[in-house]
Amino acid sequence: MLDSLSDKLQGVFRRLGGRGTITEKDLEEALREVRLALLEADVHYRVVKDFVQGVRERALGSDVTRSLTPMQQIIDIVNQQLVEVLGGGASRLQKAARPPTVIMLVGLKGSGKTTTAAKLALHLRREGLTPLMVAADPERVAAAEQLQALGKQLNLPVVADGGKARPEQICKKGLEEARRTNASSVIVDTVGYVQLDEGELKELKSLHKSLSPTEVLLVADAMTGQEAVHAAEQFNAAVPLTGLILTKLDGDARGGAALSIRAVTGVPIKFMGTGEKADALEEFYPDRFASRILGMGDLLTLIDKAKSQLTDTEAESLTQRMKKGDLTLDDFLEQYQRIKRMGPLSQLVGLLPGLGQIKKQLNVADMDDSFFKHVEAIIYSMTKEERRRPDVIDGSRRRRIAAGSGTQPADINRVLKQYKEAKRIIQMISTGRGTDISPFLR
Repeated sequence: MLDSLSDKLQGVFRRLGGRGTITEKDLEEALREVRLALLEADVHYRVVKDFVQGVRERALGSDVTRSLTPMQQIIDIVNQQLVEVLGGGASRLQKAARPPTVIMLVGLKGSGKTTTAAKLALHLRREGLTPLMVAADPERVAAAEQLQALGKQLNLPVVADGGKARPEQICKKGLEEARRTNASSVIVDTVGYVQLDEGELKELKSLHKSLSPTEVLLVADAMTGQEAVHAAEQFNAAVPLTGLILTKLDGDARGGAALSIRAVTGVPIKFMGTGEKADALEEFYPDRFASRILGMGDLLTLIDKAKSQLTDTEAESLTQRMKKGDLTLDDFLEQYQRIKRMGPLSQLVGLLPGLGQIKKQLNVADMDDSFFKHVEAIIYSMTKEERRRPDVIDGSRRRRIAAGSGTQPADINRVLKQYKEAKRIIQMISTGRGTDISPFLR
């Protein structure tokens, strides 16, 4: 995500860092490179112009040219400007005064609206709410069936109509079902348009009027760059958008839509899709996103992901066993699987400060599947006794485990070494000077 833009900006900073002090000429050269990097990332030209001007004014106002640490100051200024362009503070979903809260999803065809509806419903359920999805897109073949399949997979209720009912009729049925079942939220998957002509504008406005939604969220494909920005302007003119969901930010997205769409439309980004899995939807924080662009990582999002995989009870139990040194290979495997559920390893490494810049050298993209599969296969090939007491694993057992897991004895040694090192470090942390690690696990 945004690797190309991030690499180019870091290149500018490195060149500035090689100088003791910088002149106004150095600053202008750096700003020209920043301008080019943003334009290549498909950021709207007006946004680029305002961004560069804002950085210039802040840099000159901060006397960067007289600073002994100009690179650090420039990075801080660029970071502040990025956060400002992205909207400043985070924007959360609003709730209706009286439930259910109606969330209307709009967007162009192919933007990922139906899968986003399911992701958003899962997110709301994890927040303790009771969402209901409405399949109000009778135009696209199998749209209702797709949402119903996602609902069944995630155990989420869906209201659909197998016939030729119009969107208003389907939505009316959905609202009635929501009131009957006391659903707290209704997520409406509307018709996806190729472009908004006069007839489609009228249809969209009519559906908006009948729903009276609390939230109107545009689902926009980040990979389409300026097309996404143009679509946002069109939809915002048709119905008052309250927020944006950027999808496919895990793909080859250059970043233009993310950096342009808020500045051009004034509509806040509320969520971003970072993968195909149902839980690959993140709340959007401008400061965290800016930090990722600059290669500074995003520990807060990483902590949020970790928390979602561990309950308080599990955390307490794990903490006690850590203190006693009772961690088994089953525990070790469980932690690997939690990491796996948090998302692709390449994304997680990008969230760690400093590692984002070297993840290409680490080849983490190639490690995602093979790395976790090997660890799982090796541990699953062990007996219960071997998982509980790894010290009993001798040469012959290693050969048997290797044969059963399709690996080599050297791979068994590597996993056992990782387990012992992790156990040693964790026990040292959990018992050292009364340190309690449970707050970090929670």
